[in-house]
Amino acid sequence: MDRRTYLGLVGVAAVSGCLDDSSTADPPENDTSDPSTDSPQTTSPPPQTIQHETVTTGLEIPWGAAWRDGDLYLTERLGRIVRIPGGRGDFEEILTVSDIVDDGEGGLLGLVFHPDEPAAFSYHTYAGGEYEFTNRIVRHDLENGWEWEPIIDNIPGDIIHDGGRLALYENSLLATVGDANDREEAQNTDSLNGSVLRLTFEGEPHPDNPFDNEVFTYGHRNPQGLAFRDGNIFSTEHGPDENDEVNVLEAGNNYGWPEVGGTESTDEYTGAIAEYTPTIAPGSATFYNGPYREWQGQFFFGTLAGEHLRRLRIDGTEVVENEPLYEGEFGRLRTVFTGPDDHLYAVTSNLDGRGEPRDGDDRVIRFFPETE
Repeated sequence: MDRRTYLGLVGVAAVSGCLDDSSTADPPENDTSDPSTDSPQTTSPPPQTIQHETVTTGLEIPWGAAWRDGDLYLTERLGRIVRIPGGRGDFEEILTVSDIVDDGEGGLLGLVFHPDEPAAFSYHTYAGGEYEFTNRIVRHDLENGWEWEPIIDNIPGDIIHDGGRLALYENSLLATVGDANDREEAQNTDSLNGSVLRLTFEGEPHPDNPFDNEVFTYGHRNPQGLAFRDGNIFSTEHGPDENDEVNVLEAGNNYGWPEVGGTESTDEYTGAIAEYTPTIAPGSATFYNGPYREWQGQFFFGTLAGEHLRRLRIDGTEVVENEPLYEGEFGRLRTVFTGPDDHLYAVTSNLDGRGEPRDGDDRVIRFFPETE
């Protein structure tokens, strides 16, 4: 794989051109053109500004987010799944999982709906199992009160680095797994620590996986974002005190942790397409294709330590623009996602013990364009 280096923030310059003043030009000789046959004038779309609004308040450390039938469902790290009818206003509790461990970074984390069946999947850190802190992925029966059963259990867990993001990919389930504070195991393809898993919807290793087990990629520290474009899988990942990353995932590749980090690539290790030092703690990933023209096709994620919304313009797999937005305005931002209205949404994480809660936290924020 070619070495990719990220050269820093790219500023965007607005360039204006000047047309010749036709009043100073010599008129053409023998001009016999018919004005009625000239091409019609095209009208530029009106300029837009991006606005934001709070659509739901009073949540407790929201983490996973998924839409179904126009309603927004969120996990809360403390153990609840809630529904927000129509994606705005008051929420209602759907389920509480009693054995969740919400110490540190674990808890009730990722959430995604089955594409064809009345089912959902969620990612739990719980007390028991093979470890003091254990992770599992469960399948919920939506026609039977969200009852659930594990489809894969005994994923290594710890008070930190539990991963937890779920996403659908080509009729399979992807799950990010942290190194569970056992960094050396991230280089062991027989271990689930520090990996991205690819599973069937029944929880079995996907038949196309490279190591004849659940592991799709390895060498990760704590990945927590997954997004897709043009057949590529993009992931965000927490570094230690340096080298937060955006990666492009390819089956069987080793992403270096703990041996190397950042954009460094070798024959053995795949480098990131973007790195952040000091760290900003990227907590999610999504591509935006909504109505705000300036953002169309761009990559977004929330940052926890950085306390901003991050925007990247990616050309193929090369980052060509990289910009923080709304710095400090909302506090800690975790999951950024799009809705059925194609607008961008984000949830705060100011009640997780590492932020400064504000009135109404935690909340869901909606970003939308307004024509000037």
